[in-house]
Amino acid sequence: MELLELYYDVLIQILEEVGPEDLAAVAQTSIGFNHFVKGNERLYKAHYLKNFDDPRRRPTDPEPDWITELQRLVKLRKILQSQSSDVKSENFDFALETINTLIRTGAESEGLSLNKKELSRLFSNPQTADMFLYKSSLYGRAGTGIQFQAQNLEDRQRSARLHSIYGIPNDITGRRTLSTHPFARSRVYDLRNFSKRSRWGPFRNDGSMRVDWELIESIMVVLGYNNGLCSRRYMDRFILPWSAPFANIFQDRFAHLPFTNMQPLLPSLTREPSLPLGLQDPYNVSGIWARMVCFLDYDDLYDFNFNTTAMRTPDDQPFAPTTMEEAIRHIIMHLEVTAVTAPGKNDDQTMPVIHFDGKARAVDTNMDANANSSIRGCVRMTSEGEVRWSTVWIFNGHEERWRSEAIQVGGLRSKRGVVGVWYDKSFDPHGPAGPTAFWKVKELPDGNENGNDLDDWMEH
Repeated sequence: MELLELYYDVLIQILEEVGPEDLAAVAQTSIGFNHFVKGNERLYKAHYLKNFDDPRRRPTDPEPDWITELQRLVKLRKILQSQSSDVKSENFDFALETINTLIRTGAESEGLSLNKKELSRLFSNPQTADMFLYKSSLYGRAGTGIQFQAQNLEDRQRSARLHSIYGIPNDITGRRTLSTHPFARSRVYDLRNFSKRSRWGPFRNDGSMRVDWELIESIMVVLGYNNGLCSRRYMDRFILPWSAPFANIFQDRFAHLPFTNMQPLLPSLTREPSLPLGLQDPYNVSGIWARMVCFLDYDDLYDFNFNTTAMRTPDDQPFAPTTMEEAIRHIIMHLEVTAVTAPGKNDDQTMPVIHFDGKARAVDTNMDANANSSIRGCVRMTSEGEVRWSTVWIFNGHEERWRSEAIQVGGLRSKRGVVGVWYDKSFDPHGPAGPTAFWKVKELPDGNENGNDLDDWMEH
């Protein structure tokens, strides 16, 4: 009996055991196999779901074109596994687009994600990492002999975004990345990046409110390097959420189903005061958050930006790398949603603005007058589709002192965390300013306003 004479279901099960990249070869073995494989939606669907996360967010979502999508992912595998840098370079746009699709459609089930496993495996190849992760201007200055920046701004930004999503793991690749910290630090503390045009945050300095992923990348390098220098009592509680490849990027499947389609829900959110605030919050704000803040001594910051050499540096040129020592603060925050309002004119019109209040306490410098404060802020989605967090730090019950602007890397409800910049409340062009990041470490039951939550988290 020949294979093609087997029952349909038996043959399907046999062909499910070959690799998805081998389906094309199977189809070329004979006319009969060509007819069986070509256009066989069930076969392609089985291979897709065996090797990648189901891209459907809800059981009612329409099925994708399994054949086309699997063929795209097989092509991506071949490109990233190729030993030819020319192949990778020629397919740079396609590869980035398809990688972004894997990130967007990935989801964890019981802590596991096939998309994460696939991407981690593909990027374990140093040549692949060099070609796609290290193409920003940071690596034009600090890269190895085989790392160099992309020729145009958009490719540099896209590479920096992918590097930010990949993270800075605690392996040899991550340590090599952290060796670029003097160059990253010079970008992070360059006050020319923070102005009205950039909203004093991690946005491009052109008024567009598009995220400056090269700045986000540099902030993550600086925070990762500084956090690695700490060996204090609570540092195991402040492991950065980007410390492993593609860590904390993928959501639990169906984690935010009520907010999958916000357009019909938004009007009711802003008009239904009886609905509990926690159920009106698509961003999952309420809870305990860990935060890291770094800063230079103000005299060092001022000298770095306004010494003779800096003042002579053209606006389109970076400052020299610096190894000036930074101060580090680790903080815990308790945040609670206080209000829901409609989006502003520059926001995503399908998503509400969530306002919150909270309290913060530094865990390593409680005697510092700047250590403990109240916090208020809001989170919204930009028209670009990024989740933007704005916070104000309040001391002595009324004194506003610091502000921050940050972006949630990975998007809505991402466990990767929120990365950005803190600065003086009066927007002083002479500073101070510095990098910050925060990430959720504990959910709280609805209505929990226990003032001991911060203590409980630190103890347990």
